[in-house]
Amino acid sequence: MLGSHSDAEDAVQETWLRWERNGPESIDNLGGWLTRVIGRICLDALRRRTTRGESSLDAWLSEAIVDEDDPTPEQNATLSDSLGPAMLIVLDSLRPEERVAFVLHDMFSVPFAEIAAVIGSSEAAAKMAASRARRKVKDTPPPSGELSQRRAVVDAFLTAARLGDFDALLHFLDPGLTWHRSNARGHMVRMGANEVLAAIRRGDPDRIEVRKVNVNGEPGLLVLTASGHRLGLMACTVADGRLVGIVSITSRKLLERLRLPGQ
Repeated sequence: MLGSHSDAEDAVQETWLRWERNGPESIDNLGGWLTRVIGRICLDALRRRTTRGESSLDAWLSEAIVDEDDPTPEQNATLSDSLGPAMLIVLDSLRPEERVAFVLHDMFSVPFAEIAAVIGSSEAAAKMAASRARRKVKDTPPPSGELSQRRAVVDAFLTAARLGDFDALLHFLDPGLTWHRSNARGHMVRMGANEVLAAIRRGDPDRIEVRKVNVNGEPGLLVLTASGHRLGLMACTVADGRLVGIVSITSRKLLERLRLPGQ
């Protein structure tokens, strides 16, 4: 719902406090009561984010686990509940009511009558909110294949970029690729493989170092200067053997919040 472990913990804690204040003996349907209360808490949190111009991607980055090697079994247990950056961006594009309705219904099978009580609407309006969200979400392809296979695609993409082999790059880039860029000026979206190719042509691979990393369990790339200064982080979404989504972060403020391997 919130895309952030810390925000989720805050929502659960607030729900627990309200449950204690209300008195469990006065609640006839505990499951329904909990769903309604925590749903409203999440809805309020999403509305505050919208007002302040914040995003789930910012929270995702601040909590990101960046590893050079494959995640440990303990990390895998945590990462199994993590959403990828491309999905978080799509969820952030939804209105708070749409996001809440979609998550409650499509992920937890909560009836629309209960969802309507959470978002303060009619049952028909709740159905429409979930439907609008569903149409946006289905256009974002999820990762497919084993992690080792997705890693191999990103590694091959990196090799082709270093060699300037643009024919090979086109093989690994989906024509409809979505490239989200977060820098000091804000967030921008570019569509299509040609946008990535143009950026690679402008680059100078001899002046940077690229380290292969996993970002929240998905293949990524960390770009550094020769002296080790952070320039950018890429999180990649691979489906059917091609890169279908890239989120690149070059904002110095965001990069400084990263905890990198060896730190």
